[in-house]
Amino acid sequence: MPKPLVRIYTDYKSPYAFVANKRLFELEEAHGVELEWLPYTLRVAEFMGTVEERTPHFWRKVRYAYMDARRYANAQGLVMKGPRRIYDAFHASVGMLFAQRHGFFRPYHDTVFRKFWSHELEIDELADITSVITACGGSAGEFEAYVHGPARAEHDRIIDEAEALGVFGVPTMVFNGELFWGGDRIDLLIERIENPETAAAALGSRHRKPM
Repeated sequence: MPKPLVRIYTDYKSPYAFVANKRLFELEEAHGVELEWLPYTLRVAEFMGTVEERTPHFWRKVRYAYMDARRYANAQGLVMKGPRRIYDAFHASVGMLFAQRHGFFRPYHDTVFRKFWSHELEIDELADITSVITACGGSAGEFEAYVHGPARAEHDRIIDEAEALGVFGVPTMVFNGELFWGGDRIDLLIERIENPETAAAALGSRHRKPM
């Protein structure tokens, strides 16, 4: 029998995706599911606005979010340094797709997350991502040909498909058509994996008319 599939959308520049990473991988062994990792490259300006438009209220939320994520990182022994600027994670995202096809996804994935959040990697620099690819045993030439060839169209198609499902942030997990956004929803996801029949009841209750 095929294993139940959990699709995970992630972005290397998301602090909450970084700190959820360990628990998500644990789903494979602990709950016998197959994980499908896909990039959802956040367009920061689209949902945060320009720097000039951001209010004091906005910056308080940002400071809290990084402090909160750092608590989760510290509990796991992870280094999390605040990002130095706004990043476009396209190169890192398509590196994820390339690494999956060439059999070194996990070392690539872990390295990019770890090095980005410890300020050892610029995820929007092609040379930096290529260096991770080669360190994991991949071909620099093949990766750069992919980046300059079909990567953009494939990347954008994945984003479009994610948004058609309702994805708007990361990490988002999709199981049996139901979306779970954020690491704090992993326990609810586990409940669905262990008791898939509860999903129909929970989703159905949203559409019932009050008596």
